Amino acid sequence: MNGLSSKSTLDLWPVGNCQVSGLIDRQGALVWGCVPRVDGDPVFCSLMDDGDPDEGLWQFELAGQVSSTQEYIRNTPNLVTRLEAEDGSAVEILDFCPRFESSGRMYRPVAFVRIVRPVAGNPRIRVKLAPMRGYGAELAKTTNGTNHIRYLVGDQAMRLSTDAAVGYVLEKRFFRIEDDTHFFLGPDEPFVGNLREQVRGMEQKTRSYWQNWSRGLATPFEWQDEVIRCAITLKLCQHEETGAIVAALTTSIPEAPNSERNWDYRFCWIRDSYYTVQALNRLGALDVLEKYLAYLRNIVDQAAGGQIQPLYSVMGVAELEEGFAQDLSGYRGMGPVRVGNAAYTQIQHDCYGQIVMPTVQAFFDKRLLRMADEADFESLEQVGEMAWKMHDQPDAGLWEFRTRQEVHTYSAVMSWAACDRLANVAEYLGKADRHEHWAGRADAIRKTIEEKAWQDDGEGGHYRASFESDYLDASLLQMVELRFLSPDNPRFQSTFAAIEKALRRGEHMLRYAAEDDFGAPETAFNVCTFWLIEALHLAGRDEEARQLFCTMLAHRTPSGLLSEDMDFETGELWGNFPQTYSLVGVINCAALLSRSWNEVR
Repeated sequence: MNGLSSKSTLDLWPVGNCQVSGLIDRQGALVWGCVPRVDGDPVFCSLMDDGDPDEGLWQFELAGQVSSTQEYIRNTPNLVTRLEAEDGSAVEILDFCPRFESSGRMYRPVAFVRIVRPVAGNPRIRVKLAPMRGYGAELAKTTNGTNHIRYLVGDQAMRLSTDAAVGYVLEKRFFRIEDDTHFFLGPDEPFVGNLREQVRGMEQKTRSYWQNWSRGLATPFEWQDEVIRCAITLKLCQHEETGAIVAALTTSIPEAPNSERNWDYRFCWIRDSYYTVQALNRLGALDVLEKYLAYLRNIVDQAAGGQIQPLYSVMGVAELEEGFAQDLSGYRGMGPVRVGNAAYTQIQHDCYGQIVMPTVQAFFDKRLLRMADEADFESLEQVGEMAWKMHDQPDAGLWEFRTRQEVHTYSAVMSWAACDRLANVAEYLGKADRHEHWAGRADAIRKTIEEKAWQDDGEGGHYRASFESDYLDASLLQMVELRFLSPDNPRFQSTFAAIEKALRRGEHMLRYAAEDDFGAPETAFNVCTFWLIEALHLAGRDEEARQLFCTMLAHRTPSGLLSEDMDFETGELWGNFPQTYSLVGVINCAALLSRSWNEVR
């Protein structure tokens, strides 16, 4: 595939500011971006439509272009794309979304900023800026002034302020670019101050913000660049206004070609977010945890001691009706494009443990601005009561089966973890009676799991994926991470052996091999491969673990990221992007496998 191919790929570079985000393709085109937040209308939607190639994107086309190269400015999500033409002329495009402290608060507008600078020869460019409205239903209408264009993308317009000739932009004409040219697409209000100076100042402040944030990360010695890039991208997946963390920035990129396993991931899954904050905690990024805990407290209040859903909107909305964007053909034409996610109606009992576990840190961690207190413990006990009540009841499981329910072992272990961690907090708070209460419940759940999930098959035995069915699931490898089992436990060792035999496909790991609602799985689930790497390390197979980890790193996009799934034969990435689970896997495995800092200092 040559550098100028128009075929959509996941060779994408995220930019963002924790309010809005965009995905830039390898030609420097903004091909995905939703406003006014991640779950909003994708005004830039060409990634998900194979229709008119000049609609739903923002591209700077260089006359005679023959190549493009890209890199992030170190330790930031600020992106530089260099376009070169056959006559040797070249431009650089600097992309960022402003984010910095201003007037005592974080300035993070609904805005995309692009600076185009000539770097060689006499380059000529054409600006293709064609946002859509209504999920690709129609091009946004425009009005304009001398130095701006208004795009009527929805209830609120977006305004492009620029020092380029507005007529050239409106008419999509090629023009020679002889000086740095600035484009600020943001709120519909007059741009205050000198555009050139203001935009350059925004970029410098944004760069400084991210480099200082990255400076505070406690990275492992090895794979620092990889870990920092994943950490920055995980932070971009947080909607800072509420603290919610989305599973990915996209909707409906298929898990496998033409599979219709197309889901909207622009929501906050309690499970995915637990794994995200756990990974960032290992790096000391407490700001993400603190904001997420505030989001969780609101979710718990809203549930009022009742059932917790597996996912909510970034604003905490419970109803996420699933529909279709009829005007978008889908990634490479592989529809449908879903909006909303019917999984919100599902029963998934693991969520109770995933609320308790990150919240427990707030009772012990002295660094936090707001530590948890006894009132928080009482509220968390209501979540624990639901975990106890539901630990042996059927649910859809963590893989969200839509057509069957069983008592999934992973969910039961998460319920055990909820009770176990509440016992720890009760002991810390000096509540002997509550400690005894929760420890007793944890013991009872453990006994149930050992009796009902264990399968003695005459070859060492293994835990089953559910109490009812004898099939294997990669999530059983999490029993050590959750401290339900120790790595040297014979039951874990024999379960790991059985899972590796049944689900490993060379360098990859399936979630499960059994047929589900859509048939047999066609791709590997990337986080499961990272769970395999962790299990190899725990089994003392460190060299094999390192080799497999390096192999997974080689599958990352040029931006250093991963999607949800991978073809285990071709290595092609599939599924929504960037996927928080997969980035968490990189961070966790790097921390486990890295050589110590003590070797060099």
